[in-house]
Amino acid sequence: MARIGLGEGWTCAFANDFDPLKAATYRANFKDADKHLVEGDVWEIRADNVPTADLAWASSPCQDFSLAGARAGLKGGRSSAFFGFWSLIEAMSAQKRAPKIIVIENVVGLLTSHSGKDFQALCQALADQGYFFGALEIDAIKFVPQSRPRVFVIATRDPPNRELTGHCEFQSNGVCMAFARLPAHLRARWQWWKLPSPPARNNELQSLLDEDEEVTWHTDSQSEAFLGLMSDAHRVKVEQVAADGRMRVGAAFRRMRQEGARKHQRLEVRFDGVAGCLRVPSGGSSRQALVFVESDRTRSRLISGREGARLMGLPDTYKLPKSTSSALHVIGDGVVVNVVRFLSENLLMPLVDQER
Repeated sequence: MARIGLGEGWTCAFANDFDPLKAATYRANFKDADKHLVEGDVWEIRADNVPTADLAWASSPCQDFSLAGARAGLKGGRSSAFFGFWSLIEAMSAQKRAPKIIVIENVVGLLTSHSGKDFQALCQALADQGYFFGALEIDAIKFVPQSRPRVFVIATRDPPNRELTGHCEFQSNGVCMAFARLPAHLRARWQWWKLPSPPARNNELQSLLDEDEEVTWHTDSQSEAFLGLMSDAHRVKVEQVAADGRMRVGAAFRRMRQEGARKHQRLEVRFDGVAGCLRVPSGGSSRQALVFVESDRTRSRLISGREGARLMGLPDTYKLPKSTSSALHVIGDGVVVNVVRFLSENLLMPLVDQER
C-alpha cells in the first residue's frame, strides 16, 4: 500500500515482509516482486544485500503500540521488527550510504507508549545517525471514509528548505506534547513539517459498498441476534435513523463494555458515513459489520474484503486473497494509499528534489 501510494515517481528497489500471505499478495500485484522482495525475518537481512535508496519506509507491527493491545512498546516482540530495520540503517550509515529520507509509520500510541520514552528512544536513534526529524498525525478520514489516525515520523539527512516547515493542521496536540517531552538536544533536531490542507473528501461509506447480490447477508434471525447486542442508546440511534425514511448505512463493531459489575459484548453503530478503523480479524476489535436501515426494515452483514480494500484506497484491480478473512488480514494493518500519496507529493518528493 505504501508503494502504490508513493506512485509512479518512485522505483521500489527493496521490500521485506515476514508474513507469507502478505508476501504472496505483494507478488500477485507487482510483476517485479521476485527481483526485490525478501520474505522473512528482517533481523536475518544483511545490509550488503540492501540497495542504496533515497527513501526507506518502515511500517512495523503496531500491536504493541495500540491502545487495544498490551502496550509493550518498542521492546515488544512484534514491534521489535523496528530494531531489525534500524540495525540495517545503522549498518548502511557506517557504509556511508544511508537513505536520505526515512518514514516510520505507526499507530498514535507510539507518541505516548511508556510515558513517551519509546518515542524519545526513536528520536534518539534518528539523531544518533545524523537525521533531522519531526512527526505528523494524519487521520485517513480526511481522504477516505474510514477513521484511521496514524503517526508519520519523517526524518532527513539535511535540514529542509524553509518552505517545507511551519504550522499545519497535522501537528496534533499529541505530536506537540510528544515534542515537549523530548530533552533539549533532541528538540534541537526537530522539524515542524508543513503540509497543505487536503481538499474536502467527496465520498462516503455507502459509495464504496458492493452490490447487494455480491455479498452474503445475515439471515433475519442472525440480524435479530446481532442487533440485539446493542445498548439502549444505540437502539435509539437506529430508531431515529429509521424514522427518517431514507436508506442509511451504518458501520458497526462489537466492543466489550463494563456495565455495573460485569462486562458485556455490545454492538455499537455510527451513521456518519464513515467506517471505524479497519483491523486484522484477530486484532483488538472484531470484524466490522454494516447495518442497513430503511423505514421499518433493518438488515446487517459483515464487511467484505473488497470493501475493506476500497476503504484503504486500493483500486478494484488490486488482487486480494480469495477468502475474506485473508483479505482483511492483508489490508487490516496497512497504510491508506491516499495518505501516502498526499505525503509523497507534498513533502517526500520535495525533500528528495532538495537533496539532489
